[in-house]
Amino acid sequence: MKNYVQPGDMITITAAAAHNSGDGVLQGTLFGVAAGDIANGAVGEIQVVGVFTLPKIGSQAWTVGAAVYWDAGNARCTTTATGNTLIGKAVTVIGSGAGETTGTVRLNG
Repeated sequence: MKNYVQPGDMITITAAAAHNSGDGVLQGTLFGVAAGDIANGAVGEIQVVGVFTLPKIGSQAWTVGAAVYWDAGNARCTTTATGNTLIGKAVTVIGSGAGETTGTVRLNG
């Protein structure tokens, strides 16, 4: 196809803030995970598809298939839609204990 550009699993961005490798990155409504360290204002790549372990609110239980949103103000995942950006679906059951602060998410791309 003459109009094909790329597979689309990695997207090049100009970072609006500094990000470490593995951090969640929200650019507008596009969410991905930093493939490497990206300095503020620098060009870098984010992975927008795949399954990742990401920080979450410790007080929320997740079920498989639950919609997961990015809380940009706190740089973590949540199941609360209001004021947050939909990024994917939970792929594992996670409890609501205070120490359960990571969850596994399949990104929407």
